[in-house]
Amino acid sequence: MPTPPRRPFPPRRSQPQPPPQARRPAPRKPVGRRKRPRWGLRMAVTSSVLVLAAAGIGHSVVTTLDTGIKRIDAFKDMKNRPPAGNGMNVLLVGTDGRDKITPEEKEKYRLGGAPCHCTDTVMIVHISENRDRASVVSLPRDSYADLPAHTDQNTGRQHNPHPNKLNAAFAEGGPNLTVRTVENMTKVKIDHYLEVDFLSFMKTVDVLGGVEICTAKPLRDSHTGLDLPVGTHALNGGQSLQYVRSRYVDGASDLGRMQRQQKFLAALIAKATSSGVLLNPVKFRDVTRTLLGSVRADKGFGTGEMLDLGRAMRSFSPSSSEFTTVPLATAGQMIPGIGSTLKWDPAKATKLFDTLRGDRPLADHRNGPKAILVGVSPQQIRVQVENGTATPGLGKRVDTALKASGFLTTGAPVDVPNAAASPAARTVISFDPRWDRSAKSLATALPGSELRMVRGLGPTLKVTAGADYRAVRPVRAEDTLQGEFGAVTGDQVTCP
Repeated sequence: MPTPPRRPFPPRRSQPQPPPQARRPAPRKPVGRRKRPRWGLRMAVTSSVLVLAAAGIGHSVVTTLDTGIKRIDAFKDMKNRPPAGNGMNVLLVGTDGRDKITPEEKEKYRLGGAPCHCTDTVMIVHISENRDRASVVSLPRDSYADLPAHTDQNTGRQHNPHPNKLNAAFAEGGPNLTVRTVENMTKVKIDHYLEVDFLSFMKTVDVLGGVEICTAKPLRDSHTGLDLPVGTHALNGGQSLQYVRSRYVDGASDLGRMQRQQKFLAALIAKATSSGVLLNPVKFRDVTRTLLGSVRADKGFGTGEMLDLGRAMRSFSPSSSEFTTVPLATAGQMIPGIGSTLKWDPAKATKLFDTLRGDRPLADHRNGPKAILVGVSPQQIRVQVENGTATPGLGKRVDTALKASGFLTTGAPVDVPNAAASPAARTVISFDPRWDRSAKSLATALPGSELRMVRGLGPTLKVTAGADYRAVRPVRAEDTLQGEFGAVTGDQVTCP
């Protein structure tokens, strides 16, 4: 079959879009269908469609995507919208879909309870004008939101503008109200809407052969059944779902979960771009068919758009992606009858979305040594450095390098050259056993160093620099925010 001529991908959404090619319309599901997100993954998998299309396998294969996607009118009768910026913005939400999962899977992966018609994960995915960068911004489900006037899709009642949590927008007004609410909050014009069910997520991960996740601290959540020791793990679909759903592995709750979701998305992109999926038409077909069993999208996001965007992103990789969460204020806000909500930091959030509209990167994409994940953030570890050799200035060199890597050094190293007959050949880290996790993180930054337990030493770790010292290796904790917007690139959060 001859390949139809390629349609140019529109450079900006501010220009009127041509009507989509004629095709058999997919039946629309009732707006009130009970679905719910559990999140992060739907976005991950949906984003992978864009990456998978980059193989340029051909129109005949990718056309099946269009016929498999269920269509919704997410932009009906919308007025007073924000001006378009450069690049493309996709609003990605997830739905529950647990009613489609077998009883055995529900029990194994702790998926009990009834599905609800609401979202607990909302993300803006920004594709740069040059198609060389994808920026993902998570919007917490409990964010304080002023919902615009709307007709309740469940009761038919007309609601005036009122405050609520962000995830209530989908429950009260479906995709249309969700898009309107997000645009009002961010002043970012949404170009496309994608909604993915998490049943297809589990199956898609399995078709890909699993996804590799690394953790520097044990992750256990009795609610989801997640139980991952320190190390590298190959997760299947059900285990991946446990990973992205878990909220009770630490005190960070939903914020920690969003970071794990972002990390999983980066790992999924890494697997899709390195496993041969893009060059294997059969594998490509199997993955996309599995994914598209529960995707809903706006009417304008069709085969031509996916093909053109995919071809433009042939060189896409984890390092081309960046992830962050909208900055939050220190204190939340109570809504009578609703409860506590998360307030966005007005200055930082405004700057973040200005950067997104301006099509500028959120993270530092300069190539450099990859930071190794550790259990305790360097910013929480106090260090006193001493020179254990006869080399003048070594103590200050080590102190300066550790400080530049984020460690809380005293800034006053004991730098008197050791005149002893046997200067230290090996760097030694002395630590109180109560701070053993901090010591292990510091030892990762000083490869080859020796750990020496000293009871009663207290919270400040002591580094005696030896003749073997060469440099400090970059390290970072999984929950440490980087840069002005707390953004990380995909290659920074995937396994080494």
